[in-house]
Amino acid sequence: MIVADLMNIDFVHVLPQTSVGDAARIMLARHVGGLPVLDESGALVGIITDGDLLRRAELHTDDEHAGWLETILRPGHLAADYVKSHGRRVADVMTANLLTVAPQTELAAAAGIMQTRHIKRLPVLADGVLVGVIGRTEFLAALSGRLIRAADTHPADAAIRADIEGIFARERWAPKAGVRVSVHNAVVELAGIVMSDEERRAVNIIAANAAGVVGVKDDLVFVDPGSGMAFS
Repeated sequence: MIVADLMNIDFVHVLPQTSVGDAARIMLARHVGGLPVLDESGALVGIITDGDLLRRAELHTDDEHAGWLETILRPGHLAADYVKSHGRRVADVMTANLLTVAPQTELAAAAGIMQTRHIKRLPVLADGVLVGVIGRTEFLAALSGRLIRAADTHPADAAIRADIEGIFARERWAPKAGVRVSVHNAVVELAGIVMSDEERRAVNIIAANAAGVVGVKDDLVFVDPGSGMAFS
């Protein structure tokens, strides 16, 4: 899947000169945690998020007064913090250095950016024009839909077994010959040997996640690699 499959094209934007109060009211009314900021020509110049409004003088959540050494060494940084916590226009508090993705960006790549950079949403640009926004809400909605559709399927026992064994074959960590899978009336029975508790849990998750499965019976035996002792 690509970003275009999930992105929200029904987004609301604000202008740099929009007041912080108006931006906050729009986010509350639309139940969103961030708004793209476009200039008069329609170009993306930033994004304002609920995180940008955490440290505010009105709430007495702005940073405490800096010590004399920090005042001497980092006056520019302290001035920027003051603008962020006291500014009344979107331009004063928005994040200007943005990470963006394209509509054809793979979802895995977009998710990786959001996870590693600790951000909740990404603007989507096509030829320099903002065409959508993708955030954690869109990923959550897609996941929910997939899980609901999977729960509504009822494949035959043989198909369930083939699905599970196919995943075992694809996953490099999975036991290739140590685990035996049987399926009866959509209940998966697991037997054989695993070498760690993590491996046991992962094998059980593979079985439980297969479409149509209603239960998993775990008869796996854990063999400690160090001592050779076996535990059910």
